[in-house]
Amino acid sequence: MNLPDQMLVEMLSLGQRARAAAKAVRDASADQRTTALHAMARRLRDAAPAILTANAKDVDAARTSGKAESFIDRLALDAKRLEAIASGVEIVAAQPDPVGAVTADWTQPNGLRFQRVRTPIGVIGMIFESRPNVAADASALALRAGNTIILRGGADSAESVAAIVAAIRAALREANLPEDAVQVVETTDRAAVGLMLAGLGGAIDVIIPRGGKSLVARVQEEARVPVFAHLEGICHTYVHAGADAQKALDIALNGKMRRVSVCGATETLLIDQAVAAKLLPDIATALSNAGCELRGDDAARRLTPMNVADEDDWRTEYLAPIISIRVVAGIDEAIQHIAAYGSQHTESIVTEDQDAADKFLREVDSAIVLHNASTQFADGGEFGFGGEIGIATGRMHARGPVGAEQLTTFKYMVRGSGQTRP
Repeated sequence: MNLPDQMLVEMLSLGQRARAAAKAVRDASADQRTTALHAMARRLRDAAPAILTANAKDVDAARTSGKAESFIDRLALDAKRLEAIASGVEIVAAQPDPVGAVTADWTQPNGLRFQRVRTPIGVIGMIFESRPNVAADASALALRAGNTIILRGGADSAESVAAIVAAIRAALREANLPEDAVQVVETTDRAAVGLMLAGLGGAIDVIIPRGGKSLVARVQEEARVPVFAHLEGICHTYVHAGADAQKALDIALNGKMRRVSVCGATETLLIDQAVAAKLLPDIATALSNAGCELRGDDAARRLTPMNVADEDDWRTEYLAPIISIRVVAGIDEAIQHIAAYGSQHTESIVTEDQDAADKFLREVDSAIVLHNASTQFADGGEFGFGGEIGIATGRMHARGPVGAEQLTTFKYMVRGSGQTRP
């Protein structure tokens, strides 16, 4: 048997085991899934030395190969980040179990009672790149929603993901749930991704990619099963004419520089011409002092020193300490710019004018729209989800942070007393 044939057999077996485990996870009680999640958090803490040692190997290899610092930031774990991962699992454990929740209940005139009830999706395929925390976040959310999951991380995070998944599978065994509820694709061969996109012989119900533009684009183009995805996070902060100066500075600085490598980082700052002369110099100075490169249109560059922004800048997800800045005539032009150049991910307006805020929240067609808050709140943990599998920017099924509730579908339960249809 040649290597491709061997890989096909192994990948199909992975899918079959996930499908077999799905019934046990679906039929488990909410309490049993909760017990498994608490065990998962404890096992992650207990395995911290092994996980951090594995992660150090990944980070060293990434540095040796010349990866950018923004990439290293996404890859690296420390005690604080690992504790945040375990705490996120505990938050998921504390959430109401969505499986079996009745979302609608009514009775027709003929006496038939209809209920729409949440059910697990089934088997989730998760394809991601450098962030090892995704393995824990995705596993916890999948389990909370009664699903099983197949994880395929990038080669750069392989050691870290393997150590995290080993702790998770130990927790599943402890809770008397099948350890195949969480599996990892061990091969780094890209052909394995293609097999997952084809559905592993019908085993996978949905694919969720999380990573760079090229990965997500490939998944969206080649997948033969449904996809929850966002292609890129071109996020905007708009400083309106009614903005408070200190809020504008704080939100713009945090939105860009808190972590430049996350998909919720502000990539374009829009500022109203009515306040640009007053507010932009201080905002620009704060960003520059924090190490951010500024690229602006003609109006912005007349007000404070910065590099020239070209047409491509408005369409770029930098994931780096770079921001593009444009002066706009008012809220309508800001909304038009976001519609033309944004990725329907996350946008924020800074203003004390409630009417303007309401207009922005209503008319901007993005998955997350904020008022007087940093775009960096585009995170499932900040929504109270305990984490997220990703931020979905499509319009079907899931939009925004994909938490446990978004990893369910539904069915209709209909109860009668002998009714027949005339």
